[in-house]
Amino acid sequence: MGQKKLVRFAELETFSNVLQYPVAMPGTWSGFFGNKNPLVLELACGKGEYSIGLAQIYPNKNFIGIDQKGNRLWVGAKKATQLGLKNVAFLRIQIDRITEFFATEEVDEMWITFPDPQLRISKSKKRLTHPKFLRLYYQFLVPGGKIHLKTDSPDLYQFTKKVIDMYGCTLHKDMDDVYAEPGVSKDLQIKTHYEMLDIAGSKKVHYLCFSMPEFLPSKEMDAVLQQFLKDEAGVD
Repeated sequence: MGQKKLVRFAELETFSNVLQYPVAMPGTWSGFFGNKNPLVLELACGKGEYSIGLAQIYPNKNFIGIDQKGNRLWVGAKKATQLGLKNVAFLRIQIDRITEFFATEEVDEMWITFPDPQLRISKSKKRLTHPKFLRLYYQFLVPGGKIHLKTDSPDLYQFTKKVIDMYGCTLHKDMDDVYAEPGVSKDLQIKTHYEMLDIAGSKKVHYLCFSMPEFLPSKEMDAVLQQFLKDEAGVD
């Protein structure tokens, strides 16, 4: 590990707006922020640009950027501190362990911004909008809590639309080309480091906003979804 990373990891330990694999957190986030404002998560937040941007737009909401990479979180936490933002924090955990850190109906909303689309069918269960993850979010989201996906991957965009349809989710907003839409809201104008890289090379940004049904279909439906992906790709 490089010296720069070592310095950053050491400094992370001193940041009051960063928690690394904390214990006994479920149900305590209102106390952490010192208010009962709505709690919003950003998954795979990277350098925290979106969490910070949202915190600036919505001062009456609390935001938590979540990522496993401490080096990236350092960038966001440092900037939030410099800006004096008190309504944004960062949580260093593995996302598949997310239910260990939030209580039932403790989270009001979620953003998934430019996650790894995990394009190989064999890795589809790692997509953050896969039903495997929706079942985790279901455990702590308020009923009807909105999930926002912003991505430059047409594959992840179409996959998520299929999941929304198959699993009975409610689609609130579908934008195939965000910046081609007139009067784009401020929260969709925030650009992350990864968005500006245009890794997918599509020159388009897709956006979906949806909420989960009262009851999610059982895991048996996942096999149907997996077979659909194989059929669509022409894989036996």
